[in-house]
Amino acid sequence: MGGSQLLSPPPKLLGFILFLLWLQEFYKLENVLLHSFALVNQQNEEKENTFMLAASPNSAPQPFLPLLAPSPMGTPFFHNSTPKLSGRCTLNFTSVDSLMSTTAVDCWTSFAPFLANVICCPQFQATLTILIGQSSKETGMLALGSTHSKYCLSDIQQILGSQGASSDLQEICSIHSSNLTRGSCPVYDINGFESVVDSSKLLSACRKVDPVTECCSQICQNAVLEAANKLALRNGELMASFSISNSLIEHSSKIDSCRSIVLRWLSSRLNTASAKLFLRRLSNCNVNRVCQLDFPDTKAVAENCGNMIKNNTTCCHSMENYVSHLQKQSFITNLQALSCATLLGLKLQEMNVSTNIYSLCQITLKDFSLQAVGTQESGCLLPSLPSDVTFDPSSGFSFTCDLNDNIAAPWPSASQISSSSCNKSVNFPALPAATSSQFGLIAADMMLRVVFSLLLLLVILL
Repeated sequence: MGGSQLLSPPPKLLGFILFLLWLQEFYKLENVLLHSFALVNQQNEEKENTFMLAASPNSAPQPFLPLLAPSPMGTPFFHNSTPKLSGRCTLNFTSVDSLMSTTAVDCWTSFAPFLANVICCPQFQATLTILIGQSSKETGMLALGSTHSKYCLSDIQQILGSQGASSDLQEICSIHSSNLTRGSCPVYDINGFESVVDSSKLLSACRKVDPVTECCSQICQNAVLEAANKLALRNGELMASFSISNSLIEHSSKIDSCRSIVLRWLSSRLNTASAKLFLRRLSNCNVNRVCQLDFPDTKAVAENCGNMIKNNTTCCHSMENYVSHLQKQSFITNLQALSCATLLGLKLQEMNVSTNIYSLCQITLKDFSLQAVGTQESGCLLPSLPSDVTFDPSSGFSFTCDLNDNIAAPWPSASQISSSSCNKSVNFPALPAATSSQFGLIAADMMLRVVFSLLLLLVILL
């Protein structure tokens, strides 16, 4: 009773203290999220047009909001809910448990659409191929029946979804149950396959795919195509004409179906890790060949930058507004960025934009990829080599950015147009330096503390 009563600090003083604490945490957050990318706020907006916003390129885009992931200090990222399986799929999921976990992380629900082309879908496709290939050791079959494939694809989605993968994975990656069947390939059993194909030659060509040279040398790709051709002609069908180019044959339905059979057979002859490596390296050649971005109408840029530019500031403002819409689509590799810069430059040249506005407006290759939030250095070009998203309980999700590739976007010329992707004049490092490996996405336990402190501050001050 005689003791002195503790005095409560004035509300404003307490609010000021909390504000200082918030600033301290925010400073730490800025360092942690130096290359953090916001992916969630637009995921549910216009699912039919995931990769392209409907906004006009004449207006400035709205910034992304940071991703608030669950705190590792609380519940884990992997909720590991029990998947509801059909009980009718005979694929051996436990034999590829590690592969399934990697796929779930690569296709995590919040950012699967933004990593779909480069990481998520190639990994998902590789997983399906390996599952059937490994199961063929017991069944002797390199394809599933149409009914069986429906159950299996549903079970695969259930397992991946229970580990956090997107529930829209089949739609995002355009995968259907028919992709697990033989399609139109006449040979789909191991005995029939090995009686037609020179299996030792095929395995020798594809056992170790060179990640740097394969896309140009196409040693494994040619061996796979040759084997697919032999399978397609197994029933004694005569090829209409040997003058038909390989590109036309490759894109025919039967060749494409048989190519899947070949890849499954190869996956059955390699361990899971090696099979994943060779499949991802092959698919990456296709990934790097094309620009996946959708280009809005370039009319506004052409009006301000066409012919003789009257006002450099107006031209560059228009160009920056246009590029800002490309920056809201998805992550791309450094080689894809090169293709995208060329395509956009050609579109602008067709509309009488003759000045190198990339140089005039300081447009870099990183400007074509999804952008960071609140940092001085924005943009993330993924490596041209296959990569995965990684998960750590203490830091969350991350992926590698080639942040050293701060290269000016090249304005296309006649010599560049005629050159192939194997003769690009721009030099990209095959592997990013250690200093260029940065977090692409971080678990927001720090962010949650910041938000909590800020909310307390607002309650007190208001």
